Amino acid sequence: MDAATAQNANPERPLPRYLTPAERDWMRDNQWGGAAGTGLAPTGPVHCVAEYEPMDAIIIAWEGPTTWTTILAAMAGRITNAGDANLYVALDAPSEETTARLAMQQYNADMSRVTFVIRQTDSIWMRDYGPRYVYEGPCRAIIDHTYNRPRPFDDDFPEGFAVLKGHARYEIPLVHGGGNYHLDANDHSYATRLINNENPGLTEQEIHDLWMEYQNLDTTFFDPFPTSVDLTQHIDMWMQVISDSQVIISDWPYNSGSTQDQICDSAAALLAERGYTVFRVPARSVNGVHYTYTNVVMCNGIVLVPFYTNTQVIQHNAQAVDVWRDALPEKQIIQINCEPIVSAAGVMHCIVMHLPEPLGGATPTAYLKSLRDNETLTPGDSVAIDFISDDDERVVHYGVLLSTNGGRTFDVELLPDAPIAYRFEWTVPDVFAPHCRLKVIVRDADGNSGEDQSPADFAIAGTLMHGDMNCDTHIDNFDIDPFVVAIISRDAFEASMPGCAWIAADVNADDAVNNFDIDAFVMLLAGG
Repeated sequence: MDAATAQNANPERPLPRYLTPAERDWMRDNQWGGAAGTGLAPTGPVHCVAEYEPMDAIIIAWEGPTTWTTILAAMAGRITNAGDANLYVALDAPSEETTARLAMQQYNADMSRVTFVIRQTDSIWMRDYGPRYVYEGPCRAIIDHTYNRPRPFDDDFPEGFAVLKGHARYEIPLVHGGGNYHLDANDHSYATRLINNENPGLTEQEIHDLWMEYQNLDTTFFDPFPTSVDLTQHIDMWMQVISDSQVIISDWPYNSGSTQDQICDSAAALLAERGYTVFRVPARSVNGVHYTYTNVVMCNGIVLVPFYTNTQVIQHNAQAVDVWRDALPEKQIIQINCEPIVSAAGVMHCIVMHLPEPLGGATPTAYLKSLRDNETLTPGDSVAIDFISDDDERVVHYGVLLSTNGGRTFDVELLPDAPIAYRFEWTVPDVFAPHCRLKVIVRDADGNSGEDQSPADFAIAGTLMHGDMNCDTHIDNFDIDPFVVAIISRDAFEASMPGCAWIAADVNADDAVNNFDIDAFVMLLAGG
């Protein structure tokens, strides 16, 4: 840990994507990760967002020497203009903002779309430690893993970003590098078996099941490249899913038959068999440097593709761009010089994380996680009411209301408009109410509001209120008709008022329901 911090203090000796010798020594002698992920998985419907889906923003960390930050600045210019997206830039300190701002302005970045986040990071490799986004219901939420490097500021970044955006965060119990993961929008994902080595206490099936539980993804595992070719062993160095039915995979014309060539060819054959159209782009390993054209940034209408100036590789630049243009003719393919960073075992995909668009646009969204499944509650119990929310800016207030008439009205205020939170404890009242529902209302700073409510009734098995014939915990004119039906016929009452108690018509408490209850009921209505 100290080794990582010490290296990062010198921007001319930035942390590479791979483990440094000092970090490797530290990890050999200390425990890192292991018991990662103490939180619960999402409980609502989950969709893990593919990179070719609509994006609100790209997230980067302003780290490394000027040759690296120049790449970030060039990307910023493209992302905030042709990419039609916002940009979040993590800075270690406010003093870095001027330098970052000037660098991005040189590439004509739309600075109105740039948000500087003062949050210390150890390295530039945002893809590997940054927040992986899913939609849970209509809300964006973060799936956070333990970074597979002893870089504590990096590892903590998703937690801080969740607070900044007001997003729910779930901790998946995996040690992982996010670049070793690709997915489509149809709930399929891909990783190398590096993940198995990073989590020796789990079987491959258990890892698969965790990704299914937290991200609703069915993962296919491939063998990783030899470390002599790629020290990261991440799948994003040789594969990119570009649509629901298309994928680009590296080819190795100068290493035909090599281990990496066999891995890529096998993956290409498997995905073609599954119905993908497979495109191949060249890759080279030159003096231990992995030159790749799959490590790209897709952002709405653009794709940022690396080019290189190495004399042994430069011949492949035009060929790679032609493949990308053939594969995605509707998108603008933009080349950016990545020669200065590729020797650190990563390119542009490795230094960004995607933030998908808010599904409500400027209207906040909410997802009520509690009391959705016909539960029966006992009076006096303390029940945790959980929900999540989302907004294009940030939700700042919420309120929770209770309905005891199946959602016809929500006239019981459980929690008034309050600063945003995601859980409160509700003490269940002593009422008989079989048709309850909750509603959560969220608001942003502009006054826009959104809501969610229970999709089905839940019940409170409390004390019966005689005369409450529609079992909504109130005695009013809405009880007259069901009272009349109860006096005439129990069967007719129970058929017309399912869940409500016929015996509630015994208003005079003589253990019978008959005409003698009429006067007592009239007095109740009159407030007597």
